[in-house]
Amino acid sequence: MASSSVIENIYLLVIVTLISVLQNAFFAQKVEKIGKTHDSHPSAFERVCCANRNCMDAYSTFLAVMWCAGLCLSQAPAAFAGLLYLFVRHTYFVGYMGEGCQSTAGFLFGKRFIGFLFLMCVLGILNHLLAFYLSTDYTDYLETITRAASVLLLIP
Repeated sequence: MASSSVIENIYLLVIVTLISVLQNAFFAQKVEKIGKTHDSHPSAFERVCCANRNCMDAYSTFLAVMWCAGLCLSQAPAAFAGLLYLFVRHTYFVGYMGEGCQSTAGFLFGKRFIGFLFLMCVLGILNHLLAFYLSTDYTDYLETITRAASVLLLIP
């Protein structure tokens, strides 16, 4: 039986992960639907397959940095950045189905969220090492900074 304190520390990450699973199912359904359409242009099928493949290639990196950031530092900003990443990933997918140039903004914006989550991971690990070896804990300070910085991710 999982303790309630563990669940409190991960439930936002779990919710974002489940939303990402639903998004993957939506992408797969789009690929299947366009593939089954007989009158569909071959380039449309190639675009949707490529968009799906690109999204799946980055998926494991996204999950790893989101969970590490949430566990090592703070789940709320990590989950918020994860939701934003899923939104721009959806924008990328839909844009790629139209024309390649429509997806560029989603791709570039998505890299920003991955970078933020990676930075959260590094800060969380460094804080843990400082607390362990030097008895200096900056967790509250870092959580405040990451919460404020996560809102800045909305600025284009």
